[in-house]
Amino acid sequence: MPQLTLTLLPEHFKILQFPPETPLPAFPRGSFVTVTVNAEEVSIVCPQNVELDAPQVSLDWRCFKFEGPFAFDQTGILNAVTGPLAVAGVGIFAVSTYNTDYLMVKSHQLEVTIDALRQAGHQV
Repeated sequence: MPQLTLTLLPEHFKILQFPPETPLPAFPRGSFVTVTVNAEEVSIVCPQNVELDAPQVSLDWRCFKFEGPFAFDQTGILNAVTGPLAVAGVGIFAVSTYNTDYLMVKSHQLEVTIDALRQAGHQV
C-alpha cells in the first residue's frame, strides 16, 4: 500500500445540493471549490464562508489534499486512506481531479482522522 502525503487545507467547507436545473454560480479563485453536475443534482463543495445557500447543506467539513500528481493508472491511492479511516469509523466525502484527490471529513472527526492516517504510515 502506498505511503502518501496529505495536506490539511486551512478552510472549513460546506457541501451543497441543488436541483439539476440550477445555474452555476461564480466562485472566487484560490480556494478549493468543486462542482458536480448530473441529471439528478448539482453538488458544490466550497469554503464555508462563501455566501451561497441551497435546499440541502452540510456544514463543518475539513479537507485533505493528496500531494500528487498521480497517474490515471496508479491504483490503490484512495484505498490506502479510506481503509484505515473505515476501521477508525470515519465517514468520508472524496473528490478527484485531473492531478490529485481530496478527502473530506467532518470537523468533529479531524483528530481521529489524523491519528488513523499517521498510524497507517501517511504524512499529514
